[in-house]
Amino acid sequence: MKPFRNLLEKIKPNFEKGGKLEKFYPAYNAFETFLFVPGHTAPANGAHVRDAIDLKRTMILVVVSLIPCLLFGMWNVGYQHYRALGIADASFIDNFIFGAIKVMPIVIVSYAVGLGVEFTFAIIRKHQVNEGFLVTGMLIPLILPVDIPLWMVAIATIFAVVIGKEVFGGTGMNILNPALTARVFLFFAYPTKMSGTDVWVNTQVQKGQQVVDGFSGATPLGDAASGFSDKIPGVWQSFVGIIPGSIGETSALACLIGAAILIYTGIGSWRIILSVFVGGFVMATIFNLFGLNTLMQLSPIHHLVLGGFAFGAVFMATDPVTATQTNTGKYMYGFLIGLLAILLRVFNPAYPEGMMLAILFMNVMAPLIDHYVVQANIRRRLKRAKI
Repeated sequence: MKPFRNLLEKIKPNFEKGGKLEKFYPAYNAFETFLFVPGHTAPANGAHVRDAIDLKRTMILVVVSLIPCLLFGMWNVGYQHYRALGIADASFIDNFIFGAIKVMPIVIVSYAVGLGVEFTFAIIRKHQVNEGFLVTGMLIPLILPVDIPLWMVAIATIFAVVIGKEVFGGTGMNILNPALTARVFLFFAYPTKMSGTDVWVNTQVQKGQQVVDGFSGATPLGDAASGFSDKIPGVWQSFVGIIPGSIGETSALACLIGAAILIYTGIGSWRIILSVFVGGFVMATIFNLFGLNTLMQLSPIHHLVLGGFAFGAVFMATDPVTATQTNTGKYMYGFLIGLLAILLRVFNPAYPEGMMLAILFMNVMAPLIDHYVVQANIRRRLKRAKI
């Protein structure tokens, strides 16, 4: 790393005040602080929080927790592809290589376009590049279908960064999860590319090959909403994630590995993760008592491992900016997300995956929850003071 350090020190005067590239200092600073710990320290006087971790390192740890979902998603994309072609003997390497070829361009476009917008805003506003996109740039590809056109990924990423975050002031000021903002934009602007049976499994064939007769690329939740109970995979298969769906959302196992990393490092809120699963379990149990349709008849555990429920609970609901801040509020916030997600699944057959809308709705409600929690604490303390 020493050659990189020497190179950065050599070109740094060009970006500092008075240099020829002064206006591009935010871009230089972003690369320098990404590769090396910042050289500045807190002032000697005054009270300051001193810690070995900063926002950039926090975001990198979240990206690390997403790697199991990314790697499994690559393999599953290849597995579903060869399965659609009727090739049952495709090797692990074949599946993974095919998936990587399909998934990595989406990741590259997401990061290139998103960071380009971030750098542009940083240069115009003359502030440091926000680190939040390190996570958003990875989340966006993982919640999209594999056959999404790259130009749609680019447009959705721009929309997420500009409308979902920068108009509110940048990282830490947004009221909605930026990655989910990108997905909801695509869902309503280009619904045929985000729903149905043709977008979840890549069926691109080579000359002389054809898709197996009777193959359906529908997600298990799509089949359940249509009443095809015989096509719904079992709990174990759903938990492992060998099913059609968005690139990184299908494996509840990979999501739980990521959850363990987030909770162990203290970055993710276990209160929110736990309460989301509890809320979903309670709502699914209530519906299971009636069993009026296929979705109601699914066991509560099955609901929790299907679709993007686990991914949303671990990586989306726990967003520290858009989630509640009080401990009591986190329990309420997570519980209502889980409850609403299952509610939307069951009562909206046209949109059986309700996690996205549930989280976005509760993002809006989070400040209200915190307000009432704080007010309740104030009233309780005032009552004790009078005694």
